[in-house]
Amino acid sequence: MKTFVTFGEIMLRLSPPPFYRIVHTRSFDVTFGGAEANVAVSLAQFGLPVQFVTRLPKNDIADLCVNSLRALGVGTQHIVRGGDRIGIYYLEFGAAQRGSKVIYDRANSAIATMKPGTIDWKHVFADAGWFHWTGITPAISESAAQCCLEAVQAAREMGLTVSADLNYRANLWKWGKKASEVMPELVALCDLAVGNEEDAEMVFGIKAPDADVKAGKVSADAYIYVCEQLNTRFPNLKQIAITLRGSISASHNTWSGMFWDNGAVYTAPTYDIEHIVDRVGGGDSFVGGLLYGLHTYPDKQQALNFAVAASCLKHSIMGDFNMVTVAEVEKLMKGDASGRVSR
Repeated sequence: MKTFVTFGEIMLRLSPPPFYRIVHTRSFDVTFGGAEANVAVSLAQFGLPVQFVTRLPKNDIADLCVNSLRALGVGTQHIVRGGDRIGIYYLEFGAAQRGSKVIYDRANSAIATMKPGTIDWKHVFADAGWFHWTGITPAISESAAQCCLEAVQAAREMGLTVSADLNYRANLWKWGKKASEVMPELVALCDLAVGNEEDAEMVFGIKAPDADVKAGKVSADAYIYVCEQLNTRFPNLKQIAITLRGSISASHNTWSGMFWDNGAVYTAPTYDIEHIVDRVGGGDSFVGGLLYGLHTYPDKQQALNFAVAASCLKHSIMGDFNMVTVAEVEKLMKGDASGRVSR
Protein backbone atom coordinates (compact mmCIF):
# COMPACT_ATOMS: atom_id res chain seq x y z
CA MET A 1 0.00 0.00 0.00
CA LYS A 2 1.34 3.44 -0.94
CA THR A 3 2.11 5.80 1.92
CA PHE A 4 0.41 9.12 2.65
CA VAL A 5 2.76 12.02 3.39
CA THR A 6 1.84 15.27 5.14
CA PHE A 7 4.12 18.29 5.64
CA GLY A 8 3.83 21.25 7.97
CA GLU A 9 4.40 22.63 11.45
CA ILE A 10 3.46 20.82 14.64
CA MET A 11 3.26 22.99 17.73
CA LEU A 12 3.22 22.67 21.46
CA ARG A 13 -0.38 23.38 22.50
CA LEU A 14 -0.94 24.96 25.91
CA SER A 15 -4.52 25.24 27.18
CA PRO A 16 -5.96 26.40 30.50
CA PRO A 17 -8.37 23.98 32.17
CA PRO A 18 -11.62 23.94 30.14
CA PHE A 19 -13.43 27.27 30.21
CA TYR A 20 -10.83 29.07 32.33
CA ARG A 21 -9.52 32.19 30.68
CA ILE A 22 -5.82 32.58 29.96
CA VAL A 23 -5.65 35.65 32.21
CA HIS A 24 -7.09 33.62 35.12
CA THR A 25 -5.29 30.29 34.80
CA ARG A 26 -2.44 28.98 36.93
CA SER A 27 -1.79 25.85 34.88
CA PHE A 28 -1.76 24.70 31.25
CA ASP A 29 -2.48 21.32 29.72
CA VAL A 30 0.34 20.20 27.40
CA THR A 31 -0.46 18.54 24.07
CA PHE A 32 0.66 18.94 20.46
CA GLY A 33 -1.18 19.92 17.32
CA GLY A 34 -0.94 21.30 13.82
CA ALA A 35 -3.09 20.94 10.74
CA GLU A 36 -0.92 18.50 8.79
CA ALA A 37 0.02 16.44 11.86
CA ASN A 38 -3.67 16.25 12.76
CA VAL A 39 -4.44 14.77 9.35
CA ALA A 40 -1.59 12.29 9.73
CA VAL A 41 -2.91 11.12 13.10
CA SER A 42 -6.40 10.59 11.66
CA LEU A 43 -5.02 8.48 8.82
CA ALA A 44 -2.93 6.43 11.25
CA GLN A 45 -5.94 5.86 13.52
CA PHE A 46 -7.86 4.61 10.49
CA GLY A 47 -5.10 2.12 9.71
CA LEU A 48 -3.39 3.77 6.74
CA PRO A 49 0.40 4.16 6.44
CA VAL A 50 1.39 7.79 6.87
CA GLN A 51 4.55 9.84 7.28
CA PHE A 52 4.59 13.31 8.83
CA VAL A 53 7.42 15.60 7.69
CA THR A 54 8.54 18.69 9.56
CA ARG A 55 11.59 20.32 11.16
CA LEU A 56 12.02 20.34 14.93
CA PRO A 57 14.79 21.52 17.24
CA LYS A 58 17.08 19.18 19.12
CA ASN A 59 15.61 19.31 22.62
CA ASP A 60 13.43 17.35 25.03
CA ILE A 61 10.19 19.10 24.06
CA ALA A 62 10.70 18.12 20.43
CA ASP A 63 11.53 14.57 21.55
CA LEU A 64 8.24 14.45 23.46
CA CYS A 65 6.45 15.65 20.34
CA VAL A 66 8.02 12.98 18.14
CA ASN A 67 7.31 10.29 20.71
CA SER A 68 3.64 11.30 20.88
CA LEU A 69 3.32 10.94 17.10
CA ARG A 70 5.08 7.57 17.08
CA ALA A 71 2.78 6.33 19.83
CA LEU A 72 -0.18 7.09 17.58
CA GLY A 73 1.23 5.18 14.61
CA VAL A 74 2.52 8.14 12.59
CA GLY A 75 5.82 7.66 10.77
CA THR A 76 8.44 10.17 11.86
CA GLN A 77 11.65 9.03 10.17
CA HIS A 78 11.65 11.95 7.72
CA ILE A 79 11.45 14.61 10.44
CA VAL A 80 14.65 16.65 10.35
CA ARG A 81 16.25 18.33 13.35
CA GLY A 82 17.49 21.89 13.48
CA GLY A 83 16.48 25.41 14.39
CA ASP A 84 16.06 26.97 17.80
CA ARG A 85 12.50 26.31 18.93
CA ILE A 86 9.20 24.53 18.46
CA GLY A 87 6.22 26.76 17.78
CA ILE A 88 3.66 27.23 20.55
CA TYR A 89 0.01 28.09 20.52
CA TYR A 90 -2.23 28.91 23.45
CA LEU A 91 -5.88 27.90 23.24
CA GLU A 92 -8.59 29.39 25.43
CA PHE A 93 -11.83 27.42 25.17
CA GLY A 94 -14.96 29.42 24.42
CA ALA A 95 -18.44 28.66 25.68
CA ALA A 96 -21.91 29.83 24.75
CA GLN A 97 -21.60 33.30 23.21
CA ARG A 98 -17.89 33.70 24.09
CA GLY A 99 -15.72 32.39 21.28
CA SER A 100 -12.50 30.44 21.69
CA LYS A 101 -9.23 32.35 21.42
CA VAL A 102 -5.86 31.34 19.96
CA ILE A 103 -2.57 33.12 20.65
CA TYR A 104 0.38 32.12 18.47
CA ASP A 105 3.99 32.11 19.65
CA ARG A 106 5.67 30.58 16.62
CA ALA A 107 7.93 33.27 15.16
CA ASN A 108 11.35 31.91 14.14
CA SER A 109 10.30 28.34 14.85
CA ALA A 110 12.33 25.48 13.40
CA ILE A 111 10.14 25.13 10.31
CA ALA A 112 9.83 28.90 9.82
CA THR A 113 13.61 29.13 9.39
CA MET A 114 13.98 25.98 7.28
CA LYS A 115 15.56 26.51 3.86
CA PRO A 116 14.75 24.80 0.55
CA GLY A 117 16.91 21.72 0.06
CA THR A 118 16.64 20.67 3.71
CA ILE A 119 14.31 17.77 2.87
CA ASP A 120 15.21 15.11 0.31
CA TRP A 121 11.75 14.94 -1.20
CA LYS A 122 12.61 12.25 -3.74
CA HIS A 123 13.58 10.00 -0.84
CA VAL A 124 10.47 10.95 1.16
CA PHE A 125 8.15 10.27 -1.78
CA ALA A 126 9.86 7.06 -2.96
CA ASP A 127 7.08 4.83 -1.55
CA ALA A 128 4.33 7.43 -1.37
CA GLY A 129 1.12 7.79 -3.33
CA TRP A 130 -0.42 10.90 -1.78
CA PHE A 131 0.95 14.23 -0.53
CA HIS A 132 -1.05 16.64 1.63
CA TRP A 133 -0.18 20.21 2.64
CA THR A 134 -2.12 23.21 3.92
CA GLY A 135 -2.14 26.96 3.46
CA ILE A 136 -0.73 27.38 6.95
CA THR A 137 2.77 26.32 5.89
CA PRO A 138 3.37 29.02 3.24
CA ALA A 139 1.88 31.57 5.66
CA ILE A 140 4.54 30.92 8.30
CA SER A 141 7.46 32.54 6.48
CA GLU A 142 8.90 33.16 3.03
CA SER A 143 11.33 30.25 3.35
CA ALA A 144 8.55 27.92 4.56
CA ALA A 145 6.55 28.93 1.48
CA GLN A 146 9.53 28.07 -0.72
CA CYS A 147 9.93 24.69 1.00
CA CYS A 148 6.23 23.98 0.50
CA LEU A 149 6.45 24.79 -3.21
CA GLU A 150 9.54 22.58 -3.48
CA ALA A 151 7.58 19.69 -1.93
CA VAL A 152 4.49 20.18 -4.11
CA GLN A 153 6.58 20.36 -7.28
CA ALA A 154 8.47 17.18 -6.35
CA ALA A 155 5.22 15.35 -5.56
CA ARG A 156 3.73 16.41 -8.89
CA GLU A 157 6.85 15.36 -10.79
CA MET A 158 6.79 11.94 -9.11
CA GLY A 159 3.14 11.32 -9.92
CA LEU A 160 1.64 11.57 -6.44
CA THR A 161 -1.92 12.75 -5.85
CA VAL A 162 -1.62 16.17 -4.23
CA SER A 163 -4.22 17.66 -1.89
CA ALA A 164 -4.35 21.00 -0.11
CA ASP A 165 -6.42 22.47 2.68
CA LEU A 166 -6.62 26.21 1.97
CA ASN A 167 -6.64 26.91 5.72
CA TYR A 168 -6.46 30.71 5.68
CA ARG A 169 -5.04 32.24 8.88
CA ALA A 170 -5.04 36.02 8.81
CA ASN A 171 -2.75 36.23 11.84
CA LEU A 172 0.03 34.33 10.05
CA TRP A 173 0.41 36.13 6.71
CA LYS A 174 2.87 38.71 8.04
CA TRP A 175 6.09 38.08 6.10
CA GLY A 176 5.47 40.44 3.18
CA LYS A 177 3.17 38.74 0.70
CA LYS A 178 -0.55 38.07 0.81
CA ALA A 179 -2.11 34.63 0.51
CA SER A 180 -3.58 35.68 -2.83
CA GLU A 181 -0.04 36.25 -4.15
CA VAL A 182 1.47 32.95 -2.95
CA MET A 183 -1.27 30.33 -2.97
CA PRO A 184 -2.20 30.28 -6.70
CA GLU A 185 1.13 28.76 -7.79
CA LEU A 186 0.75 26.03 -5.18
CA VAL A 187 -2.94 25.25 -5.68
CA ALA A 188 -2.48 25.06 -9.46
CA LEU A 189 -0.46 21.88 -8.89
CA CYS A 190 -3.11 20.15 -6.76
CA ASP A 191 -5.70 17.50 -7.59
CA LEU A 192 -7.92 18.08 -4.55
CA ALA A 193 -8.59 21.23 -2.54
CA VAL A 194 -10.43 21.48 0.76
CA GLY A 195 -11.68 24.58 2.51
CA ASN A 196 -14.15 25.85 5.03
CA GLU A 197 -17.01 28.24 4.31
CA GLU A 198 -14.74 31.30 4.06
CA ASP A 199 -11.34 30.07 2.83
CA ALA A 200 -11.95 30.55 -0.90
CA GLU A 201 -13.18 34.09 -0.28
CA MET A 202 -10.26 35.02 1.95
CA VAL A 203 -7.59 33.50 -0.31
CA PHE A 204 -9.00 33.97 -3.82
CA GLY A 205 -11.89 36.41 -3.43
CA ILE A 206 -14.46 33.77 -4.41
CA LYS A 207 -17.55 34.23 -2.23
CA ALA A 208 -20.53 31.93 -1.95
CA PRO A 209 -23.75 33.83 -2.73
CA ASP A 210 -26.39 34.11 -0.02
CA ALA A 211 -24.26 32.44 2.66
CA ASP A 212 -24.28 33.90 6.18
CA VAL A 213 -21.85 31.87 8.26
CA LYS A 214 -22.13 34.03 11.37
CA ALA A 215 -25.87 33.61 11.37
CA GLY A 216 -25.51 29.86 11.15
CA LYS A 217 -26.93 29.78 7.61
CA VAL A 218 -24.87 27.60 5.30
CA SER A 219 -26.20 25.66 2.35
CA ALA A 220 -24.29 23.30 0.08
CA ASP A 221 -26.03 24.77 -2.98
CA ALA A 222 -24.40 28.15 -2.39
CA TYR A 223 -20.94 26.57 -2.53
CA ILE A 224 -21.38 24.88 -5.91
CA TYR A 225 -20.53 28.28 -7.36
CA VAL A 226 -17.32 28.41 -5.30
CA CYS A 227 -16.26 24.98 -6.55
CA GLU A 228 -16.96 25.88 -10.17
CA GLN A 229 -15.00 29.10 -9.89
CA LEU A 230 -12.04 27.33 -8.27
CA ASN A 231 -12.03 24.72 -11.04
CA THR A 232 -12.18 27.44 -13.70
CA ARG A 233 -9.20 29.20 -12.18
CA PHE A 234 -7.28 25.97 -11.45
CA PRO A 235 -8.24 23.38 -14.10
CA ASN A 236 -6.10 20.70 -12.46
CA LEU A 237 -8.44 20.76 -9.46
CA LYS A 238 -10.84 17.95 -10.29
CA GLN A 239 -12.13 17.50 -6.75
CA ILE A 240 -13.07 20.14 -4.18
CA ALA A 241 -14.52 19.65 -0.71
CA ILE A 242 -15.97 22.28 1.58
CA THR A 243 -16.91 21.92 5.22
CA LEU A 244 -20.16 23.62 6.16
CA ARG A 245 -20.21 24.92 9.71
CA GLY A 246 -23.16 26.87 11.03
CA SER A 247 -21.93 28.69 14.14
CA ILE A 248 -24.88 29.18 16.45
CA SER A 249 -22.62 29.68 19.46
CA ALA A 250 -19.19 28.53 20.64
CA SER A 251 -20.87 25.48 22.16
CA HIS A 252 -23.45 24.77 19.46
CA ASN A 253 -22.70 24.31 15.76
CA THR A 254 -24.28 22.58 12.82
CA TRP A 255 -21.84 20.55 10.74
CA SER A 256 -21.90 19.13 7.24
CA GLY A 257 -19.89 19.14 4.05
CA MET A 258 -20.06 18.97 0.28
CA PHE A 259 -17.86 17.35 -2.34
CA TRP A 260 -17.50 18.48 -5.95
CA ASP A 261 -16.10 15.80 -8.27
CA ASN A 262 -15.67 16.85 -11.90
CA GLY A 263 -19.02 18.59 -11.79
CA ALA A 264 -20.88 15.96 -9.76
CA VAL A 265 -22.02 17.30 -6.40
CA TYR A 266 -22.43 15.33 -3.19
CA THR A 267 -23.86 16.64 0.07
CA ALA A 268 -23.51 14.99 3.47
CA PRO A 269 -26.10 14.83 6.27
CA THR A 270 -26.08 17.74 8.71
CA TYR A 271 -25.21 17.07 12.33
CA ASP A 272 -26.43 19.29 15.15
CA ILE A 273 -23.58 19.44 17.68
CA GLU A 274 -25.00 21.03 20.81
CA HIS A 275 -22.23 20.45 23.34
CA ILE A 276 -18.84 20.98 21.72
CA VAL A 277 -15.91 19.69 23.75
CA ASP A 278 -13.12 20.94 21.46
CA ARG A 279 -13.61 22.12 17.89
CA VAL A 280 -9.94 22.79 17.12
CA GLY A 281 -8.82 20.30 14.49
CA GLY A 282 -12.35 19.79 13.21
CA GLY A 283 -11.45 20.71 9.65
CA ASP A 284 -8.31 18.59 9.78
CA SER A 285 -10.34 15.59 10.95
CA PHE A 286 -12.64 16.16 7.97
CA VAL A 287 -9.63 16.05 5.64
CA GLY A 288 -8.29 12.90 7.29
CA GLY A 289 -11.69 11.27 6.99
CA LEU A 290 -12.06 12.34 3.36
CA LEU A 291 -8.66 10.97 2.35
CA TYR A 292 -9.48 7.70 4.09
CA GLY A 293 -12.92 7.62 2.47
CA LEU A 294 -11.63 8.29 -1.04
CA HIS A 295 -9.00 5.60 -0.55
CA THR A 296 -11.42 3.03 0.91
CA TYR A 297 -14.91 3.44 -0.52
CA PRO A 298 -15.78 3.12 -4.22
CA ASP A 299 -18.66 5.52 -3.71
CA LYS A 300 -17.93 9.25 -3.36
CA GLN A 301 -21.05 9.77 -1.25
CA GLN A 302 -19.80 7.26 1.29
CA ALA A 303 -16.40 8.91 1.31
CA LEU A 304 -17.94 12.31 2.08
CA ASN A 305 -20.29 10.86 4.70
CA PHE A 306 -17.33 9.23 6.44
CA ALA A 307 -15.43 12.53 6.47
CA VAL A 308 -18.33 14.47 7.98
CA ALA A 309 -19.15 11.79 10.55
CA ALA A 310 -15.50 11.51 11.58
CA SER A 311 -15.18 15.26 12.00
CA CYS A 312 -18.50 15.44 13.84
CA LEU A 313 -17.09 13.00 16.39
CA LYS A 314 -13.90 15.09 16.68
CA HIS A 315 -15.95 17.81 18.34
CA SER A 316 -16.34 15.45 21.30
CA ILE A 317 -12.58 14.80 21.63
CA MET A 318 -10.24 16.99 23.66
CA GLY A 319 -7.04 17.93 21.84
CA ASP A 320 -6.16 18.53 18.20
CA PHE A 321 -6.03 14.83 17.31
CA ASN A 322 -9.15 12.91 16.30
CA MET A 323 -8.91 9.79 18.44
CA VAL A 324 -11.77 7.79 16.92
CA THR A 325 -11.93 4.47 15.12
CA VAL A 326 -13.35 3.47 11.77
CA ALA A 327 -16.00 1.41 13.59
CA GLU A 328 -17.14 4.43 15.61
CA VAL A 329 -17.36 6.60 12.50
CA GLU A 330 -19.26 3.98 10.51
CA LYS A 331 -21.68 3.53 13.42
CA LEU A 332 -22.53 7.24 13.25
CA MET A 333 -22.74 7.06 9.45
CA LYS A 334 -25.42 4.40 9.83
CA GLY A 335 -27.52 6.73 11.95
CA ASP A 336 -26.64 5.74 15.50
CA ALA A 337 -26.11 9.11 17.17
CA SER A 338 -27.54 8.04 20.51
CA GLY A 339 -24.24 8.23 22.42
CA ARG A 340 -25.30 5.24 24.49
CA VAL A 341 -22.72 3.46 26.63
CA SER A 342 -20.97 0.65 24.74
CA ARG A 343 -20.43 -2.42 26.95
